[in-house]
Amino acid sequence: MRPTDLPIVRELNLFSEMAEVNFQSMMEASYLQTFPAHVELIREGDPADFLYIVVEGSVELFAKSNGREATMGNVRPVGAFILAAVLKDAVYLMSARTSEKSRVLMIPSQNVREAFETDDAFTRSIVVQLANCYRGVVKEYKDLKLRTAVERLANRLLRYHKNQGANGSIELHHDKRKLASLLGMTPENLSRAFNTLKPYGVQVDGSKIHLNDLSALETLAKPNELIDNHQT
Repeated sequence: MRPTDLPIVRELNLFSEMAEVNFQSMMEASYLQTFPAHVELIREGDPADFLYIVVEGSVELFAKSNGREATMGNVRPVGAFILAAVLKDAVYLMSARTSEKSRVLMIPSQNVREAFETDDAFTRSIVVQLANCYRGVVKEYKDLKLRTAVERLANRLLRYHKNQGANGSIELHHDKRKLASLLGMTPENLSRAFNTLKPYGVQVDGSKIHLNDLSALETLAKPNELIDNHQT
């Protein structure tokens, strides 16, 4: 890794409190690389050789079984993925590929496990990271179990709207097929759900979506902090 990259990495929550000697030792074995879009970084079933952290861009997590493929999540800066597999020295349960040009930090798994055993601050940061991931999974599961397809789409649009500055429109960072998979729908069901939302001010223009009646959309969606707030 180039010395100029070290301050960027040091500021990440996972590493900001760990001892300098342990941080330097870990970074000497790590790589910060730029990948073009659509590069497969890991494949489910393979050994977890590295911990991956998205510094710039975005990475899609996906899985396949019986001829089917599903998007499991999208990791954006600054986010780590496959941390549990690294700590357990297990195989990857998901595959990952870049959704766009991305900078990704790759840390050898053995170095992560060694630091986990010896650096208390790093250990605490990992526990917090895993706790956040667990709570995120619970919220996604509640979203799937407790809402109709239309309600899931409405709440996802409201979340994107808030994250993108709440200016009345949003830009999808992935295509509608991936959005459908994230929401547990087929592309056809997603199209019908968008049509259902038209009377509530939702206007689709390619990858841009206008929310022209937020009050009506929120009345339909009934946002719930215990599902939709992914910051806590």
